[in-house]
Amino acid sequence: MMTETISAAPRLSSEARRAEIIEAVLSLSAERSPGLITTAEIAKALGLSQGAIFKHFPSKEDIWLAVAERVASTLLTTIAQAAEQATSPLAALRAIFLAHVGFVIEHPGTPLFIFHELQRAIDSPVKQRIRSMLAQYRQLLMRLLEAAAQRGDLDKNINQQAAASLFIGSIQGLVMQSMVAGSPLAMREQAEAVLAIFERGIASQNSGDAT
Repeated sequence: MMTETISAAPRLSSEARRAEIIEAVLSLSAERSPGLITTAEIAKALGLSQGAIFKHFPSKEDIWLAVAERVASTLLTTIAQAAEQATSPLAALRAIFLAHVGFVIEHPGTPLFIFHELQRAIDSPVKQRIRSMLAQYRQLLMRLLEAAAQRGDLDKNINQQAAASLFIGSIQGLVMQSMVAGSPLAMREQAEAVLAIFERGIASQNSGDAT
């Protein structure tokens, strides 16, 4: 009697499995509040047992911290690369804005994860990492705004701190509108128009450099 040999599914490396768990959390965050996501749901989404999840992460908080690290490193790399390819400070700001919008469209769970962590009362390691990411983001914006001012491309009456806040707030506003519309793609429809308003508001009268 012949017996059928069933080959086991290939096992992922620990690093690959951790990455898979992180992506599952972000995918679930696009569907419901991150605060309501359980390790059981993460395991179910991946076809794993909860024991398998905890084999790679000691606790749920460790999972969330790894997610925060992934979000921070990926977003900061995305905007840095966008800025590096620009030919001027104002062009770099434009590139960052559009790259960030594209990032959110591709990873819709990311802003929801960030918002949730920032709203938590406890100053957890996860929240601290998110705040650190936003501080680094703001520092990049401030460097570009100062560089634009040095070139004479920025209105000399512009408060650069306020301009940085408006830049970030404009993206957050687009995210909120996309949540109301029920589709991240709604961001793309208004991104250029919102960015144009920001650019006109900060540019000097003599500057035509927004590209």
